[in-house]
Amino acid sequence: MNLALMVNKFLRCMSLTLKKSKTTNARIGMNMKTELIQGAIFDMDGTLLDSMPVWEHASERYLQNKGIEVREKLSEILFSMSMQKGAEYVKENYHLTESTDEIVTGVNNIVYTAYEKEVQPKEGVREFLDKLQAEGIKMVVATSTDRPMVEAALKRTGLLSYFERIFTCTEIGKGKVEPDIYHAASDFLGTKPEHTLVFEDALYAIGTAKKAGFVTVGIYDAASEKEQDKIREQADIYLEAFAEAVGRI
Repeated sequence: MNLALMVNKFLRCMSLTLKKSKTTNARIGMNMKTELIQGAIFDMDGTLLDSMPVWEHASERYLQNKGIEVREKLSEILFSMSMQKGAEYVKENYHLTESTDEIVTGVNNIVYTAYEKEVQPKEGVREFLDKLQAEGIKMVVATSTDRPMVEAALKRTGLLSYFERIFTCTEIGKGKVEPDIYHAASDFLGTKPEHTLVFEDALYAIGTAKKAGFVTVGIYDAASEKEQDKIREQADIYLEAFAEAVGRI
């Protein structure tokens, strides 16, 4: 069965918004259970959680705390990197004597408190996950954020129990410019890429997942504002907000 029909069946279940194309049209109401979408992989930052602002200046603050002037838009450069790769970049380009592990620890210390005490889910996330869970769709998290912060945030916000497993780029050994984390997640779920949704807010990650054969769902986040037109074009499904989808179920 082709992608358009498969996504069509999912939309009938979830009442999402699919971008218009030659084979599919926009809004489809919920009137049947999905048969082909069997699993879902969720990014965390900017997708499940409104947490991207936490990261915007974390590396800059780490360097500034050491009295080092930041010469560039560091957050944009580090955006697609895992924590380990980002630390390697900072160490090399700012000539730090600390090890990459020490740099990772320093940045993590800056943002950990925010995950533990402040960061909140995006509007409608919990209700959306409830619906997927009720439909028997298995769910995991695939994130560039390291495990301690992921677990702290998801546990505090009450989202952790929805997911069967957490996958991190650091543990996989590659960032989301490569599809390894998505393949590891779908292997765990026991679902083929074409039967698995990937929810992402970042254009590069959507592109990676789509090239690997996954059904991609683009999620709006203010941190990716400049890329929204491209995200709409690239993703198989686009959501401005989970709450919007939940409201039409």
